[in-house]
Order: sequence, then structure tokens, then C-alpha cells
Amino acid sequence: MRTVIGIDASRNRSGGARAHLIGILGHADPSAHGISKVHVWSYRELLDQLPDARWLVKHNPPALEKTLIHQAWWQYRFLARELRRYNCDILFTSDAGSICGFQPSVVMSQDMLSYEQREMRRYGISLARLRLILLRFIQTRSMKRAAGTIFLTEYAAQVVQEEIGELPRFSVIPHGVGKAFRQAEVVHARLTVLRKPLRCLYVSNAEMYKHQWNVVKAIGALRKRGYSVTLLLIGGGAGKALRMLEAEISRTDPKREFVVTEGFVRHESVPIALANSDVFIFASSCESQSITLVEAMASGLPIACSDRGPLPEVLMDGGVYFDPEDVESISAAVERLILNQDLRLAMGKRSAVLSERYSWERCGYETWRFLRETVDSLNPEHTRLSRVAVAADQRE
Repeated sequence: MRTVIGIDASRNRSGGARAHLIGILGHADPSAHGISKVHVWSYRELLDQLPDARWLVKHNPPALEKTLIHQAWWQYRFLARELRRYNCDILFTSDAGSICGFQPSVVMSQDMLSYEQREMRRYGISLARLRLILLRFIQTRSMKRAAGTIFLTEYAAQVVQEEIGELPRFSVIPHGVGKAFRQAEVVHARLTVLRKPLRCLYVSNAEMYKHQWNVVKAIGALRKRGYSVTLLLIGGGAGKALRMLEAEISRTDPKREFVVTEGFVRHESVPIALANSDVFIFASSCESQSITLVEAMASGLPIACSDRGPLPEVLMDGGVYFDPEDVESISAAVERLILNQDLRLAMGKRSAVLSERYSWERCGYETWRFLRETVDSLNPEHTRLSRVAVAADQRE
């Protein structure tokens, strides 16, 4: 008897969520864990990026090409029926905000914002704050009902369980990073010389907890001290955070001489931006892990990083830290990297080494293993029959 996995990727719209699904399906073989079929439900653009494999079945319900309301209704009303139709043993959803009632399930927690009260207060009394409160309720319900939960970092596992109580079964499985980002050799060869202007890069959409406006102020302060430095902001955004960013750019660099902004760019374009930069800045104060940070580590760039949340757990001693709400702290961290060539190179090399802990091969292997073990924990007879089937395959 073999295990059949169903994956709900109907709402994998962000770059990180898309990269995660592509990574675990493209770099690990579920059949090695006694999994015979993996059914994925998603929208066509994402399905087209997934590998073609004998064990992978792709489903594209028309509702997933429509509005968020259509997507949510399909997830609530029809997904469970589809899972039963294809005899799925368990549902894996990489979004703990799923409203599908199918059980057993394993959910992945990728959103810490709803569980960080300090961060939620940044949104004041607003529809965005109300959405976060609703999301917290849905996520908490999903994790408590699930047979297993996957967290991206130890920090995330600890904070969430402090808020909702201890979960009976969970695993910490970080994101991986694609090989296209591993370009440390080329980057390190360039770091031996201080390029003027020194190019700083921050890749992230504008959000209240990303603090791009403080980074703009910090770069402006360095320019006033005589440093030749520029800043490229990639990621776009919307709402109050984007307005705050644009207002700060207008004050600090009204002629747009050293701050450049780009909106959303395709994921495959990010390695090029990293390769053309000298320092990576990451100023978020709320993350589950941050795939963007890991990608920068893999590129071999020296990193000036926020000291909040799980970021020190991820970057460890591979970067220079700062307080993301203190402009002087940010500018001081970047200044250290500007002034010390040996430090730039040492930090770049160290972060590249640390990034080796994060691979899609490892992430995929641990994810499939956890899913299979969760199914086995619920049905001992299934475990016995599955082991017989795997042993038979190995003999063949």
C-alpha cells in the first residue's frame, strides 16, 4: 500500500510560496519515502513551472484563475471532495490559512505577522489589522486541527506555540535556495576592490515591518558623510508602507541621484541583481525565515541585517547586525562594511558557507519524510503495508 499526497497550492501567489513548491517538487523524489502519487491543485502559471514526473498529477480548476473570492470558495467547498476522489491519504498545504476542512492534514506556517503583537500594532485601526486578526484565527484553527505542522525556524515554532499552545506534532524544515543564486566565487572576486559608488541592494516588497524608509535615510546619512554609495530597492508594494517610502525618497533624494526603485521582478531576475551589487541590506522586523535573506547569503554578498526575529538564527555570524528602527544603527552597520575590505570579504564568505545548510534537496527530503511519517503515525496498518510495498520495489 502506497501513500497518496494532496497539495493545496491554490493560494501560493507570493515569490517565496511559489519557490517553495517548485523547490520541493523539483529536487526530491517522494517515491523514495513510499509515496506513489502527489496531486497538486493550483493555477496554470504555477503548474507550468512544476516538473513533469510520473508521480505528479497537476489539477487546474477554473476557479483558481479567477478572483480571491472564487479561490476561497473553491478551497472551502470543493477541495475536500477532490482529495477524496483521488484517494489522498493526507492534505499538505503550505498556507496555514487554508479553509479546507479535509483531515488529516499537515500545514506549513509561513506567516509570523499575525503572531507578533508589536508588529500588528504598526497597522493601527485599519482593514489591514482586521485582516491580520482574521488570519490569525484561521491559522490557529488550521494548526490545532492538523495532524502535523511545519515551521521554517525554531524561532517561529517557539513564538507561535507560546501564543496558541503546544502542538502535538511539528517539524522545523527551512526553505531551500536555488543553484542560480550560488555565485559566491564571482562575487568574492569583485569584493577585493571597493567599487565606487558602492551598490547596496534591498529586495522586498514595501510593508510596515520592512522599514525601507529607514534604509533610505541611512544611505542618505552616509552620503552626507562623504561616502559614495547607492541603493537599489526591488519589490514594489502598496498602501501606507509604499507611501512612506516614496515620501522619504522625496525628502532624502529628491533628484533620484542615488536611490533607485524597481517594482516586482521575476524570481529568476533576482540573481542578476545580487551579482551586480556590493552589499545586501535586509531591514525586516518580522519574518518566519526569509527566503530573500537566504538567497543573498548564497550569492556571497556581505550582509547588513536586522537583529529581529529569526534572522540571527538564519544568518548567525555571517553578517553585521542593526536595529531596523534606528537609522544611525543601520548606517553604522553599512559603514563598517564600507570601511573594512577584509570584513566585507569575510562576511561574504561566511554567509555563503552558512547558506549550504539551506538546499531544496534537503527541504524536499525532510518534507516528504515528515508527511509520510505523519500518515504512518495515524494508521499503523498503513505503515506495515507501505513498508512491504517499498521492500518489494527495492527487491525489483
